[in-house]
Amino acid sequence: MAGENPLSDPMGHTLDSDYIHLPGGSSFNLHDWTGKFLGGSLEWAGITGLTKFMFLELIATIILLALLIPMAVRLRRLGYPKGLFVNAIEAICIFIRDNAVVPALGEKDAPKFLPYLWSVFFFILVNNLFGLIPWMGSATAGLGCTTALALCSLVLIHGSGLISNGPVGYAKSIVPPVPLALYPLMLFIELLGHVIRPCVLAFRLFVNMTAGHTLLFVLMCFIALTGPSLLNLFITPLSILGVVAFSVLEILVAFLQAYVFTFLSAIFIGAAVHPHH
Repeated sequence: MAGENPLSDPMGHTLDSDYIHLPGGSSFNLHDWTGKFLGGSLEWAGITGLTKFMFLELIATIILLALLIPMAVRLRRLGYPKGLFVNAIEAICIFIRDNAVVPALGEKDAPKFLPYLWSVFFFILVNNLFGLIPWMGSATAGLGCTTALALCSLVLIHGSGLISNGPVGYAKSIVPPVPLALYPLMLFIELLGHVIRPCVLAFRLFVNMTAGHTLLFVLMCFIALTGPSLLNLFITPLSILGVVAFSVLEILVAFLQAYVFTFLSAIFIGAAVHPHH
């Protein structure tokens, strides 16, 4: 975990920590404070207090509930979106439905999985955008968060496959029709593929978000490396311009990686629900 002083650990922005780093270089021991608040009620789950990423995930959840539930109630009452924000959210939801979920699951089954896929998209998006705010961090740059999200998709993938095809039918669909001599090899390959799928979901999101923050850190390091020299007069403006440009790009990456995770989840669910297509 990142140290107490954010200045002594510049890469702490991409690491989980017991501390919330505040403007001015000070820190707040979030883990100890929340541990006192929880009073040991979650020790059975191994949680003695919240870390920075856990806290940011909780904040992201609260923000989504506070924004999306009233919006959904208003849409149901009015029957049409009203306002720039609501129209933007609806446009995103329609894009995900028409370009990711329906092609993967079909018109009939898509509505069953849209609530989960929409939820996971916006949850990842908000956590990705948190990483662009100074003194905060991106929980999706932590392998713990991405692994938990991948496990949720994994349960839904296999659970939906079992419910849709039955235990026997789903087990038979794991290996395509092949000669009996090749069956053990194909069974191994297919089972390995089922293990790799959640790893792809977890590591792809984790690596992409970590890489973006690392690149921004490296660009800023150029300023410190040149020191008080004439070269610094040339490097500093270029580094600042590079950070600004890549920060704008990171906003696009935040949306893109949330969409890719959602898209891959929809494809894997579709493969489990419709194994013969």
